[in-house]
Amino acid sequence: MSIPEFSRPLRADTIGGEPRSVEIDADAVERAALAKRFELIAIERLTASFTIRRDAAGVVADGRVEADVTQACSVTGDPLATGVDETVELRFVEASDSGDDEVELGDDDLDVMPYDGAAIDLGEVAAETMALALDPFPRGPGAEALLKAAGVMNEEETRPIGALAGLKDKLAGR
Repeated sequence: MSIPEFSRPLRADTIGGEPRSVEIDADAVERAALAKRFELIAIERLTASFTIRRDAAGVVADGRVEADVTQACSVTGDPLATGVDETVELRFVEASDSGDDEVELGDDDLDVMPYDGAAIDLGEVAAETMALALDPFPRGPGAEALLKAAGVMNEEETRPIGALAGLKDKLAGR
C-alpha cells in the first residue's frame, strides 16, 4: 500500500477522551500530487481543522475542510475556479472491528472509516472530503452554447413540452 500524497498520521495511542484540535495544511508538492490524482488543473489551497477524541467505539473526528481548486470544464476544458467548504464528521474504527457487512447509517450516525489500529490519517480524510465535494461534471459559462451548437439537448428540451416547443420553433421557421 502506498503512502497518500497528503498524509498527516496521528498515532492512535496519543488520542484520549478529551477533545484535541488539529490543523493541517497541504504544501505545494502535496497539492500538485493531489491535483494529478484527482485529475484537477490545480489545487491552490487545502486546509483542514479537526477536533479529535476517543470514545468507546473508536476515534471521532469532526471539523472542516476548505480548498481552492481549479477544475476543467467538462465540455470546453476551460479552467473553472471552485471553492470547497465541507464539514467532516466521522468515526475511525479498527479495521478488525469494521467488518465487511453493509451497515445502514441513521441520520445521527457518523460515517465510519477503518484504520489499522496504529494511526489515523487526517490528511487522507481532508483529500477525500475535498474530492467528494467537487462537481464531477463542472460546466463553465461557454458550455451550454457549445453543447447547443453540437446538437446536444438540455434537460428542458428532452421533456415532452420542450420537444413540442422545439417543433413549434421549427414549424415557424426559426
